[in-house]
Amino acid sequence: TLLCFSPLQQSELNSFLWTIKRDPPSYFFGTIHVPYTRVWDFIPENSKKAFQHSHIVYFELDLTDPYTISALTSCQLLPQGENLQDVLPRDIYRRLKRHLEYVKLMMPSWMTPDQRGKGLYADYLFNAIAGNWERKRPVWVMLMVNSLTEVDIKSRGVPVLDLYLAQEAERLRKQTGAVEKVEEQCHPLNGLNFSQVPNFINATLPPHERITAQEIDTYFRQELIYKRNERMGRRVKDLLEEYPDKSFFFAFGAGHFMGNNTVIDVLRREGYEVEHTPSGQPIN
Repeated sequence: TLLCFSPLQQSELNSFLWTIKRDPPSYFFGTIHVPYTRVWDFIPENSKKAFQHSHIVYFELDLTDPYTISALTSCQLLPQGENLQDVLPRDIYRRLKRHLEYVKLMMPSWMTPDQRGKGLYADYLFNAIAGNWERKRPVWVMLMVNSLTEVDIKSRGVPVLDLYLAQEAERLRKQTGAVEKVEEQCHPLNGLNFSQVPNFINATLPPHERITAQEIDTYFRQELIYKRNERMGRRVKDLLEEYPDKSFFFAFGAGHFMGNNTVIDVLRREGYEVEHTPSGQPIN
């Protein structure tokens, strides 16, 4: 609903900016993993100013670093010699294969004229996203399938918000960095054993109280996010102490600032004053 109307003024915009009170101030900014063009007009001016004025920009991962991308790719693969066929139930594997054949067939009709003009022809795009799927771990194939929709394909080629900010930071010659290593983000996900999840639901709950997969997903995410928040918070604290005269802009997924045990809570426990910065409030 947020994107259905054009906001009349800054004060109506949702703010995902927090100020870490010190001199100079530093900032937390909650990003979202969607094409930046979908949300850019709804980001308050003071958030953009905080980004422009900061000396150093930090992300979860350094998405502009080729090593990061190759490490992510290899982390998603099954152990040597294993194929998806070996680890998935036969009927699920067949459905998946059929679904991917359908997507490949539909891809040309999903692409925009602009994409075709840029030479992003369908086969190339399909292979870029889904190539090598039979070597990937189930959790990554699941994430891949979720992003193989017409809407997602149409916005291919537009960087997601966090990548856009990383590219802007480079363009503005800002110092950049990351608070996590690929392994720290990837291994917890690889540790999720999806084959056990349905058993866990069926075994422990009477039929009238079946928990949806969504809630289980949330439970796991909390498990993963809490641990990561602790680690990210500690690294933020170390950076602030190491560079007391620099203004940092920490752009992390918005989920790290929501709910309990957030990165903000970690910093506050360490004695830092962190306050939410509503849209319309000027940046010092």
